[in-house]
Amino acid sequence: MQAKVTATPAALELVAEIVAEHGPVLFHQSGGCCDGSSPMCYPRADFIVSDQDVLLGHIAEAPFYIGASQFEAWKHTDLIIDVVPGRGGMFSLDNGREKRFLTRSTICSV
Repeated sequence: MQAKVTATPAALELVAEIVAEHGPVLFHQSGGCCDGSSPMCYPRADFIVSDQDVLLGHIAEAPFYIGASQFEAWKHTDLIIDVVPGRGGMFSLDNGREKRFLTRSTICSV
């Protein structure tokens, strides 16, 4: 599958900051009630990828996954990961930095 996720320079900078502090990470596009639809950043060794997760691509060297049901709803979009002021998701490594990851999207060709 062609990569369906990219990142802005600000997002790549934040990923590098987090990786320098925590080591390798991965992303999972949240669809839960607690964190809305924020991309969540976890230490790679601490997140178990399920058979129901779809790999959309990589940000820097960090794999980016989305749940299968959410992928089905968003399969015609390309995700652009950006950074905005605010607090990250409760369990996401961007939390506590006064900036957080944000997913923007564009409709892609079918």
